Amino acid sequence: MLSIFIKIIGVYIATLCFGILINVQPRSLNLCAVVGVLGYLSYVVNNMIFGGYISGSFAGAIAIGVFGMIAARYKKTPVIVFSIPGLVPLVPGGQAYQVMKNIALGNTSLALSYLNQVMMIAGAIALGFLFAELIIQVYNRIEKYIKLKKLEQ
Repeated sequence: MLSIFIKIIGVYIATLCFGILINVQPRSLNLCAVVGVLGYLSYVVNNMIFGGYISGSFAGAIAIGVFGMIAARYKKTPVIVFSIPGLVPLVPGGQAYQVMKNIALGNTSLALSYLNQVMMIAGAIALGFLFAELIIQVYNRIEKYIKLKKLEQ
């Protein structure tokens, strides 16, 4: 249990530092790191329940997308300010390193296996952001419809 708290603190610090690195405004840094932690928690919970990196990355990307859009409206900043640093914990850097290492060592079959993992995780992250956008758009339409119905009464 202690290790998950240490990982959460590490994710918070990593997301915060990446936000500083890409010049996120200081007023948005804390919320940016919180979005990254929420995405990572979604990733971890999904891995505990269903297992697998791909479904976890998909769930984490949905969480980062949705919470990033909510944070962007709250802070009145572009969504990308929260989405890009929030992705830091989900990026398959270890697998990408293994691809390069195994290519250099001549283990092409193992390198292709890792490359397949990298591409599947990257696709899951992209689809997660697409679904997050869809969720927000549907929510906005429902909210607009409800407001119009209240005005008609």
